[in-house]
Amino acid sequence: MQTIPDADPGHAAPPVLTVTALNAQVARLLERSFPLTWIGGEISNFTRASSGHWYFTLKDDAAQVRAVMFRGRAQFAGFIPREGDKVEVRALVTLYGARGDYQINVEALRRAGVGALYEAFLRLKDKLTAQGLFDPDRKRALPMFTRSVGIVTSPQAAALRDVLTALQRRAPHLRIVLYPAPVQGQLAAQKIADAIATASHRAEVDVLLVVRGGGSIEDLWSFNEEVVARAIAGCSMPVIAGVGHETDFTIADFAADMRAATPTAAAELAATPRADWMASLSGDATDLRRAMRRMLSEANLNLDNYTRRLLSPSAQIGHQRLKLVALSTALTHAVRAPVNRHGFALAQLRARWARHRPDVRALRAELASQQRHCAASIASQLGQRRDALGALAAQLELLNPQRTLERGYAIVSDSRGKVLRSPDDIRIREALTVRLAEGTAEVGVASVQKALG
Repeated sequence: MQTIPDADPGHAAPPVLTVTALNAQVARLLERSFPLTWIGGEISNFTRASSGHWYFTLKDDAAQVRAVMFRGRAQFAGFIPREGDKVEVRALVTLYGARGDYQINVEALRRAGVGALYEAFLRLKDKLTAQGLFDPDRKRALPMFTRSVGIVTSPQAAALRDVLTALQRRAPHLRIVLYPAPVQGQLAAQKIADAIATASHRAEVDVLLVVRGGGSIEDLWSFNEEVVARAIAGCSMPVIAGVGHETDFTIADFAADMRAATPTAAAELAATPRADWMASLSGDATDLRRAMRRMLSEANLNLDNYTRRLLSPSAQIGHQRLKLVALSTALTHAVRAPVNRHGFALAQLRARWARHRPDVRALRAELASQQRHCAASIASQLGQRRDALGALAAQLELLNPQRTLERGYAIVSDSRGKVLRSPDDIRIREALTVRLAEGTAEVGVASVQKALG
């Protein structure tokens, strides 16, 4: 009997995967290998489930892939795609494990080409922002009372009918001027800018509305051109931009002095309702009447007060005359009283002076006698002093050295000016100065001899 050998216990059999595990591993591999990426294609077999999820096929000329967009993402798409729409989706590549089908989970969806347009929109917005075109400081306030409104739009646009209806309902008194321009298509941007420039040049309206109804980003693209933004910024009157729906934003919205969510909202911003103005005027008239009544009442009260205080001219003159007499009396008294007082004081001082006044005649005689006696005494003293001075002058003349020199004597002095009196003061060969009566002489000493005793 032949037996089948047992399996080698050293070699374990490979694990057996279930289909679910296999699909889960493949799904994880796909998700790691393909991160979120943008994929372009055409919508096919679009289905919107009752749960709110979207199911469709994304295809191109050579291939297709199943796609799903769950309700939480689909509600932010901004539009519902239709069969044949060219779109771009931001999706995660994965595997639907229940069927083993490869598919993509869509996170975001946009119309084909919108990405490039949006990038161009952002680039232009950054450029004009850097140039200060959107600065809040340059935004102008709307006029308080609008008398005329200009509209830049297409005459066939539904937005024009909405604006006219809103203005007719709110402010039928307004004058409306239409500056026609195409709002989409080739060269539409330049024509819109030309219409804005025409309105600015004419300056015949108080506010200018630049409006257009809703549409795709391609439909609204004329309002994302730089030429339109610069025309709005250079307009001579305030500009309100009402382009698209509430969620739509264009470059024109940023350049305008005010943005409106819709064309109808732009019309509502441009003009205060007539009823509001009438109510405001009625309230102002009521306040004015009340103020006038109050002012008249106050004026009547003041008039009554002035009437009671008013005197007749004759009574006023009599009152002023009495006041003048009183003032004159007071002035006279004020002037005479000091004069009388000072006169009395002066009389008293004169009486006191008369009692104490000395007898000047005797004093004058005595003063004359003293003057004569003094003059005689001074003359006598001067004579005596003059005689004494003469005697002293004669004595002084006798002692004058010059007289001695005139009698033949001389004064001898050495080189230092010292007068020599003794032979001991003289040195041989010393130069001596000899002063004579009529000059000096320099002499040299040959020898010195002392007088014999």
